[in-house]
Amino acid sequence: MEPHLPVSGRRGGRWTDHRKMINGILFRVRTGIPWRDLPGRFGGWKTVHERHWRWSADGTWDRILRAVQAHADLAGRIDWSMVGVDSTSCRAHQHAAGARKGKPRVPKKGQRPGTTAPTKDSDGPGAV
Repeated sequence: MEPHLPVSGRRGGRWTDHRKMINGILFRVRTGIPWRDLPGRFGGWKTVHERHWRWSADGTWDRILRAVQAHADLAGRIDWSMVGVDSTSCRAHQHAAGARKGKPRVPKKGQRPGTTAPTKDSDGPGAV
């Protein structure tokens, strides 16, 4: 994996050990904890998160995956007959996008449902 990792020592100083950062990233992915709850033994959570973000943006993770897959394929450890692509899809209901969570808001007296504007016949501002 090391040949596919970015070189340390560019502008801004030396990077923290790649191994420690990768262990922190994998720990977070495996456990599903928030970045802020990452144990201190992996370094600062912001540093680990930023390294993960940078490597995702610059394609480092993609290069590592391709290299590991190629190595495993050459060793005969990948059974490509078990690989499949599933073309099914699950459609969300049209109301699933942007729906308000929790209890529905009950409009105040004199307001139309779903708005904060007073109705025409209410005694709100501008009523005659």
